[in-house]
Amino acid sequence: MDQHDRWLHWANELQSLAQAGIYYGSNVFDKERYERIQEIATEITAHMTDLPLEKARELFASDSGYLTPKLDTRAAIFDDDGRVLLVREASGMWALPGGWVDVDQSILENAVKEVREEAGLTVRADRLAAVLDRDKHNNPRYGRKIILCFVLCTVLGGQFQPNTETTESGYFSLDALPEPLALQKTTPEELRLCYEAWLDPAKPTFFD
Repeated sequence: MDQHDRWLHWANELQSLAQAGIYYGSNVFDKERYERIQEIATEITAHMTDLPLEKARELFASDSGYLTPKLDTRAAIFDDDGRVLLVREASGMWALPGGWVDVDQSILENAVKEVREEAGLTVRADRLAAVLDRDKHNNPRYGRKIILCFVLCTVLGGQFQPNTETTESGYFSLDALPEPLALQKTTPEELRLCYEAWLDPAKPTFFD
């Protein structure tokens, strides 16, 4: 573990301890100390990842109690020629449709919802292609443990319309991917894993 990753590991551990203390503690003064520890850990995460401080706070704000990984779904949709559907985000980068799993959604439901919102399509979620530890595949590191769930989907209908999250969509060959890719969300290697799962319906879900 290099020095950068060590700092993120410490920040994540501090977040976990502080969050548990805030939730389970009863002493008001101790809770204030835990809140300050949580803020320090958030500041470390922002500093070491170059995330805006507010974005770093968002990674932890929705949780209480024992700290657990956040889930992110990515929908992998291929056409008959084996091209993958990507959406262009407001940032200008391309990615698989997806996002954080909402607290009232399952992985399947969230994948379907994200495709509808970002690509304008109604889809059927068929199966999990891969479940990945984001830290092992995507940069930059966020400090917070994130699990990426790649879901193979079939289009049932719909049409893309520009919206607040995405400005464009299209199908692309894996040998001619658009640039820039949002590598913090979608990498060529992850697209290849999804493609291999799409080619072989009997292929087991890849996970690490």
